[in-house]
Amino acid sequence: MNQMKGNKNLLSEKEERFSSAGFIFAAIGSSVGLGNMWKFPYITGENGGAAFFLLFIVCLVLIGLPVLLAELAIGRSGRGSAATSFMRAGGGKSWFAAGMLQVLAPFLILSFYIIVAGWTLNYSMIAFNGQLFSTTDYAGEFNSFVSGYMPIVWQGIAILITAGVVILGVSGGIEKFNKVLIPGMVVLLVVLMIRAVTLPGASAGVSFFLKPDFSVLTAESALVALGHAFFSLSLGMGILLTYGSYVDKKQSLGTAAIAIGAGDLLYAFIAGLIIFPTTFSFGIAPDQGPSLIFIALPAAFSAMPFGALFGGLFFILLAIAALTSAVSLLEVPVSFTMERWNWSRKRSVWILTLICFLLSIPLAMSLGMFPELTIGGKSLFDGLDFITSNIMLPLGGLLITIFAGYFWKGAAEAAGLQARWFRVWLFMLRYVAPILVFLVLLHTSGIISF
Repeated sequence: MNQMKGNKNLLSEKEERFSSAGFIFAAIGSSVGLGNMWKFPYITGENGGAAFFLLFIVCLVLIGLPVLLAELAIGRSGRGSAATSFMRAGGGKSWFAAGMLQVLAPFLILSFYIIVAGWTLNYSMIAFNGQLFSTTDYAGEFNSFVSGYMPIVWQGIAILITAGVVILGVSGGIEKFNKVLIPGMVVLLVVLMIRAVTLPGASAGVSFFLKPDFSVLTAESALVALGHAFFSLSLGMGILLTYGSYVDKKQSLGTAAIAIGAGDLLYAFIAGLIIFPTTFSFGIAPDQGPSLIFIALPAAFSAMPFGALFGGLFFILLAIAALTSAVSLLEVPVSFTMERWNWSRKRSVWILTLICFLLSIPLAMSLGMFPELTIGGKSLFDGLDFITSNIMLPLGGLLITIFAGYFWKGAAEAAGLQARWFRVWLFMLRYVAPILVFLVLLHTSGIISF
């Protein structure tokens, strides 16, 4: 543990602390990523619309928020990287492996996340200059793009922007970045929502999203909703453990957890009021999977007045969401390397950025140029996405609930909850969350299905 001592003072420096507002912005920035604008609409479409959205809200409030609070409390109590927070909070050396899982997962996620972030940057540019709408073959346009070398250029730009923010530090980089971009994101969301709900035929999409039909729900829908609640809140990937270590002791973690959850939910709500009115207005099926964003929606934008403008704004919104999340993903391994080997922040950022970019190249190539690059019958991109999102993240969330519910003696003090709320929180962590998260792990890994 001697190699960790050097950075203990570094983490206590003023610039390595969030302000109260900065922490909320940064945590919201980590959660409102591509998941709620890219994944949430199509899984909602696949699972019946409004009823699934309500189920998602229930999962987020009853399970997501207690686990979110646990991660923040462990991080603030441990005051270390995601790898050592468990130990420093009193878990012992046996919990180091659990922490390392939550360092490795976000780094691997970042390696394919920046690929999609690069796509959004490219699409922002070609939407504004009209190139995107110069053809009607949007599937061919997308497939041609991902099959060439340009995605590597754009993912390089995305990771350099991410590195540039993280290298400036917690308050000087991450906090300021999110304080600027999150309000900008809100403005774009509102503008695009107004445009979407005023389209001809948009009311059908609004009804699909807001008028529930509970007969369409299944047991599998419940597990998908719970899994997305975890994914959208950035649970189980070390981000909130790391951010929690930068939180001042005077910050109310309960209030912060509610604010983060509310921000995530509001983003999902407005995203639904953008995607579904638009798709229904132009006769696009809302359950088309990932192709909905890069193939189906450009066709819709091309058919509406000022489509290039609104299409460009939409992809800028996606790019902002991608970059705010990418920043939080990179900060987790940066925090670890600074602590573990006493590296400077600058050295940590550039070494990890280079490794991540090199790792992302074969992942991008597996989608077009070299489809023979596979793992488990999937492209390298899809295979790594499956391993991290469907196995590593639910497993990380499960370990959080077990540690906080059964092994952590300092939970009451660290969470800062009143006695009655602490009992409710502990009950959820001990008897509800572990069972449901374990079922999610079995479901997402393909062991069980309904």
